[in-house]
Amino acid sequence: MHTTMQNQKADLPSLPVTRRKRWRLLLPLSVLAAVAGWHACKPLPAGLDFAGPFRPARDLRFLRDITTTDPDGQRRFDQQIFDEVFAMIAEAETRLVIDMFLFNDFTGKEDRIHRALSRELTDAIIARRQARPQLRCWLITDPINTWYGGLAAPHLDRLRANGVTVVTTRLTALRDSNPAHSVWWRLLLRFWPHRFGPMLPNPVAGGRVPLRSYFDLFNFKANHRKTVIADRQGVLTALVTSANPHDASSAHHNVAAVFSGPAVADLLATEAAVCALSGAPAPEVIAPVDAEADAPSPLRIRVLTERAVERAVLGLLGRAQAEDTVTLAMFYLSSRPVVRALKQAHRRGAVVRVVLDPNKDAFGREKNGIPNRPVAAELTAAGIPVRWVQTRGEQFHTKLLVLESAGGELSVILGSSNYTRRNLRNLNLETSVEIRAPRAAAFSTSIRDYLALTWRAKPLPAISGDYDTYADPSRWRYLLYRLQESTGLSTF
Repeated sequence: MHTTMQNQKADLPSLPVTRRKRWRLLLPLSVLAAVAGWHACKPLPAGLDFAGPFRPARDLRFLRDITTTDPDGQRRFDQQIFDEVFAMIAEAETRLVIDMFLFNDFTGKEDRIHRALSRELTDAIIARRQARPQLRCWLITDPINTWYGGLAAPHLDRLRANGVTVVTTRLTALRDSNPAHSVWWRLLLRFWPHRFGPMLPNPVAGGRVPLRSYFDLFNFKANHRKTVIADRQGVLTALVTSANPHDASSAHHNVAAVFSGPAVADLLATEAAVCALSGAPAPEVIAPVDAEADAPSPLRIRVLTERAVERAVLGLLGRAQAEDTVTLAMFYLSSRPVVRALKQAHRRGAVVRVVLDPNKDAFGREKNGIPNRPVAAELTAAGIPVRWVQTRGEQFHTKLLVLESAGGELSVILGSSNYTRRNLRNLNLETSVEIRAPRAAAFSTSIRDYLALTWRAKPLPAISGDYDTYADPSRWRYLLYRLQESTGLSTF
């Protein structure tokens, strides 16, 4: 009995010790979960997730860049977008605001550079500043262009030296799209000095970059916008596009809309919001002036940023009925709500067509086809026809959704937004526009001509090819895509 009592006494202290061990484990896990949860869902800075009202569109035009390859392997370029950008800059009088994601000469392993867009854009801005010293100019961009502080950016230094306000977007103000990494970055890794530790290979420009740049990269967030605003010969004009002034992207397929009218003021306000969240001087916001009493415009446009793009996309697809036609032309398609909405529109009797990039080319490197190929397999199984743009080194970088209603109106959404969780769920900064136009308008004709060309297999040179070209019914790759899409452990 005495021995039994001793054993019982010996056992008594073990309970509090066990509890303490649990708390030592649970407390740090709770902190990690709280930090990760907060930064994945925290309130957005003011002015983001913006959906403007439909406003009259003046001087509305559709622009596109197309690359084809002749049977003998010769690439042919039919490009409009950056020629228009340079014309806007050359005619800017007092205000110029440019927001571009990729603005550099990094080439990766790509050795076929079609056009030195980063140098052309830098030279054009400086030339106009010198010709018009009163021109106030903002260049807003993403920290990827300095490889997150690990590389010098001579073109940005040149712009600063010539009086341009260069704004590097403060990405920490945004929500975290990859919380599995970002929680460690916020608690520990962001304090790592830029020049401390090993120098690692630079995957985009050669040479070496500090370890800290990789820590920042794996947050997988960006100011992904691509916009230009200029008072062009006294008329405030805007361009919204999917194209980057990036040398290695210069041969990509892209689309853009250029317009004037009161919606430009809405776009300007969204760019001022990026300057504000970055702690930088912002361009003066102006009130939209909707003066169309004498000549009402049948063309309407509204500005969309961040998750407002998703709401507009789902709204457009939700309106598609029998005898309507929906065409999606997209670089990345992975969003589950969008995939479901496409299938629902098809079941309601709408004609739904999808043309995609095969996700095989990335600046001289070969990609694995995720997410587009698993998504294409799902859409094809649902009865929706899918075609692949026949890329040969370049990318089908277009982001375009079109609803042609049986009643004769076209609804169009285009801009920077891929249809992925990261692009549509208030994680990246994005800008697109939604346009409604009569079928007979010149803008509508340009859109329909582009879609017909993109869907074309013959006559040569072909733009797109049959689904079987890159068919991938692999269940494993489908599950991998779903995991990457839901967790943020991906670059799309």
